[in-house]
Amino acid sequence: MSQIVSGSQIAEIAALVGDPARANMLVALMGGQALTAGELARHAGVSASTTSGHLAKLAAARLVSPSRQGRHRYYRLASPEIAEVVHALMVAAGVGPGRYRPVGPRDAALRLARTCYDHLAGRLALELADTLHRRGHVVQCDGGAVLTEAGRLFLTDFGLDLEAEASSRRPLCRTCLDWSERRPHLAGRLGAALLVRLLELGWVARLPESRALRVTGAGEAGLAARFDFREDWRCDPLATNTGRAA
Repeated sequence: MSQIVSGSQIAEIAALVGDPARANMLVALMGGQALTAGELARHAGVSASTTSGHLAKLAAARLVSPSRQGRHRYYRLASPEIAEVVHALMVAAGVGPGRYRPVGPRDAALRLARTCYDHLAGRLALELADTLHRRGHVVQCDGGAVLTEAGRLFLTDFGLDLEAEASSRRPLCRTCLDWSERRPHLAGRLGAALLVRLLELGWVARLPESRALRVTGAGEAGLAARFDFREDWRCDPLATNTGRAA
């Protein structure tokens, strides 16, 4: 049951997220995988003891959820709703004042393909959304998205389980503003199912300690054949500009 939230409660959560170390931990968990305290310490650039204190505060506020497996304790974002909050803050930060910063390989990899909690983001996600829209499989309008019957048949034939979590309140298909591309990609149960299927097929692979995804050779061929990807979908508009961060 939802409850009325006060301004002081909002300020308390905002203060927790506002710490740079804790913010870096939350961003690292946007990869959708559970991480250890040691892994989060490296992402945050702080000591193990400092990390423990930060994680205790985040867990107490129910922003992260800890679980133990063997000798290790793992942390993940507490819910898809928390992931949406973190993503919204990333979008807000991305449209803030521009700062000159040379574009490095890590930035390019994240903009090409990455995880946005449990679904795809980056130019890979945008090309998928555009292709499904062109084919009439997904209709985007008014900031939302609807899966058509033709789209349901196509994606089911591709191997997606669109009935997973069907009993939950989570929508089947919705859009999520891509913070690096400034256009919406697909989220919801459909977006999550696409990520799972591409990983299963080996078309994309996770990069260690990063939210970036590598598109494999099999993925390049499969995406071109099955989704009719454009030849220039990888083109990075920031590669030839002045290096202003996206």
